[in-house]
Amino acid sequence: MRRTHAILCVTIAAVICVIATPTIEGIENHWEQIPNLNDPDVQEIASWAVAEHARQANEWIQFERVDSGMQIQTVSGTNYKLLLKAVNRNIKEGVYRADVYDEPSTHTRTLEYFAPAL
Repeated sequence: MRRTHAILCVTIAAVICVIATPTIEGIENHWEQIPNLNDPDVQEIASWAVAEHARQANEWIQFERVDSGMQIQTVSGTNYKLLLKAVNRNIKEGVYRADVYDEPSTHTRTLEYFAPAL
């Protein structure tokens, strides 16, 4: 009796996994190129990323422009991976990578990563 119950539970679990998998795959997103790097929202997010890094690192750095970027939609916001140019205190231009999570509905923005691009 116990063995039959265990087999039944395993079978039900397997069926649920098989049924649920297409649903999970259906909501998976993928990274996409940002179609318009000059979009004011993209420019603002990139500028904010540089300013937030400067604040966190107590470092002078100034945003110049976005060179390329990818985005992925989540349920409540958007993740961005940006390659941008900025000028440091020595007036030397550098290329940086910034990863930002932006959730407009809650006015939440998080700098996930910021470093010179190699």
